[in-house]
Amino acid sequence: MPAGTYAYIKEKHPMSTRTAKYTALTALLALGLSACGNGDTGEAIPEDQASFTIGVANEHEAHRELARIAEEELGYEIELVNFTSYPEPNPALAAGDLDANWFQHIAFLAEHNVASGDNLLPIAPTEIVPLTLYSNEYEDVSEFQDGDTVAIPNDPVNQGRAINVLVAADLVVLAEEIAQPEPRHVDEEASTVQLQPVDAAQTVNALQSVEGSIINNNFAQDAELDPLNDGIYADDPSDPSAFPYINAFVVREADVDNEALQEIAALYHDDRVLEIMAERSNDTSVPVGDVTAEELQEALADYEDALRDGDED
Repeated sequence: MPAGTYAYIKEKHPMSTRTAKYTALTALLALGLSACGNGDTGEAIPEDQASFTIGVANEHEAHRELARIAEEELGYEIELVNFTSYPEPNPALAAGDLDANWFQHIAFLAEHNVASGDNLLPIAPTEIVPLTLYSNEYEDVSEFQDGDTVAIPNDPVNQGRAINVLVAADLVVLAEEIAQPEPRHVDEEASTVQLQPVDAAQTVNALQSVEGSIINNNFAQDAELDPLNDGIYADDPSDPSAFPYINAFVVREADVDNEALQEIAALYHDDRVLEIMAERSNDTSVPVGDVTAEELQEALADYEDALRDGDED
């Protein structure tokens, strides 16, 4: 899957319809989230501030290269704060311990905002990475047999997306048309495969005991799996329904117009950073350069609305 940009997706994505539901390939989060309403800090970063703390997950060379360019060529002092657990960077940002974070896609951010009552917002896109199905038994999705088992991540963000990957691969049929599928929404009799939800970190190990497993790119990399050569199916990052899986730099609401943070975030699309990211993802990540902050924020609001609508059902 060649790297590219999202130059054309703005015309295809129905951004103007705030109440529109995402299509079947859009994996909304599981039900049961409730806002506790603590919000995020309201004080904006001073306009003349030149040193920033940026939270990242599993710090790697691309993070350090972006920080180096920001310091040496733009004059900003960057402190990278590394987190090994995905739930940690957003609360740290909301509390004012960070100035920005860089690790998540819109769907993940929406889950956090709805659950916490925060209003953290994306200011610049980075990339989108396909979610891939692997198998030690088969080389093509057409080879799966009735009753085969596919492991999927059991966390709310990835579970729905994984089910929709299997729907798109014609391995799973939903019992009803629903934007946020869970295993209970699957028509087991009409589906070819059965689902085995496991912790996302265990999807690689599960591959040894089931016919297929959907594995997030970071865990696949750790296991030295190549999405292009080892994967047998993935969702299409160029499809408009993949919009919620665009990764982004995220800040507090008060800092969405901070020019320094916008300049720093834009460095993701420097060729030196993109080269590292392409190598890390085995050329599967797709840089997203032509989506505006306003479009990201509107998509986030749509997604949050859909989550809240789901809570009411």
